[in-house]
Amino acid sequence: MLIKIPRGWELPESKVTPESVFRGRREFVKTLSLAGIGASVSGAETGLYPATRNTRYTLDRPLTAEAIATGYNNFYEFTLDKQEVQHRVGQFKVEPWKVKVTGQVNNPKTYDIDDLVSRFPLEERLYRFRCVEAWSMAVPWTGFPMSALLKEADPKADARYVRMVTAYRPREMPGIVSQPHYDWPYEEALTMAEAMNELALFCTGLYGKPLPKQNGAPIRAIIPWKYGLKNIKSIVEIAITKKRPPTLWNKAIPTEYGWYSNVNPTKPHPRWSQAHERFLALGPGGQVGYTMRPTLMYNGYEAFVSELYTGDEF
Repeated sequence: MLIKIPRGWELPESKVTPESVFRGRREFVKTLSLAGIGASVSGAETGLYPATRNTRYTLDRPLTAEAIATGYNNFYEFTLDKQEVQHRVGQFKVEPWKVKVTGQVNNPKTYDIDDLVSRFPLEERLYRFRCVEAWSMAVPWTGFPMSALLKEADPKADARYVRMVTAYRPREMPGIVSQPHYDWPYEEALTMAEAMNELALFCTGLYGKPLPKQNGAPIRAIIPWKYGLKNIKSIVEIAITKKRPPTLWNKAIPTEYGWYSNVNPTKPHPRWSQAHERFLALGPGGQVGYTMRPTLMYNGYEAFVSELYTGDEF
């Protein structure tokens, strides 16, 4: 039996905001004043930001305004409403925070978040970010390569996949209680080759500051050639496995959300095209709107990742 799971971003056509403006200037000013709410700041972290920018990674578009990136995001553990996430994270505790690295590795270890950010040098990278819902941003992330942590863990010869798990705290994350039909905790996974790719990051910062809670504090994944659903937030466990792990969305609706979920303009979602995207940006007069852009294969990172795939992955 097919179970229809409602999603907060699904709207009838009559309620879709026009392209020119989807939020007025007054609300935008309010959002600016709230952008700092939910920020994750620890004494050990603050001296590390802003990190030096790695100029190898460049953009073909302007950076998205910080208020948009911190005020319009998916984090279903709190709410389905993108613009409401920032207001629901207040009870979420990100200190202290531990990340367990386990599975098919020779050096399993549980890290304190301060240990992670001091052990692996941080850098800032400008990346495109593309949601499966066909909106996009350009964001300055701060983090360290996934490969650095994996090399320290020393995967065994039969290691094939990297499974990542989000925190599961129903008392602090109200969306877990209000959306029981999702198979919590949120789990995502990559192949070992994907995780070792130079683009794949564990991120702890955004816009030269520690990650806000609504953006996945204190540590999240950024895999810029994949749809946002693969970029798991608030990670508590990283497990190296022999067999391919299930992932939340692919397990829930496999016909709509592929295990790989690479950005691909030629493969439409069953209910909308992926050929174009709505790039969120400030418009004239400080209003927030979007411009339409063609979707780039692998989100524009084809030169970095195309050798990982045959072209048939979904």
